[in-house]
Amino acid sequence: QVQLVESGGGLVQAGGSLRLSCAASGRTFSSYAMGWFRRAPGKERELVATISWSNGRTLYADSVKGRFTISRDNAKNTVYLQMNNLKPEDTAVYYCAAGQALLVVTATRVDYWGQGTQVTVSS
Repeated sequence: QVQLVESGGGLVQAGGSLRLSCAASGRTFSSYAMGWFRRAPGKERELVATISWSNGRTLYADSVKGRFTISRDNAKNTVYLQMNNLKPEDTAVYYCAAGQALLVVTATRVDYWGQGTQVTVSS
C-alpha cells in the first residue's frame, strides 16, 4: 500500500513558478514509477509528467516541455514537479500518481492517487 500526499499548490501570476511535492508512505516507493496528472475545469484528466523508478527516464506532455521538470528523491520518498513560466492554461488540480510500470503514462497504469492540489495561474 502506498499513500500519496501532495503539497505546494497555490495562486501565482502568469510567468511565475511553483514547486509541487508529493510525499509517499510505504517502504517500496523506490520501486514505483511516479507521475503528475492534472484536470482542468471541464476537461479530461491528462498526464503532465512521469518518471521511472530508477530516475533514468522521464516523459512530458508537449504543453509543458521546457517549462516543467519532474524529479524524485527515493531517500525522502518524495517526487517533485518544478513548474516555471506558468500560464493561465496550466490552471488545474494536480494529482500525484504511482504505478508499478516503467512510466505511468496513462491513468490505467496508476495504482495509487493523491488527493490533488489546486494550481491557479492568473493572467
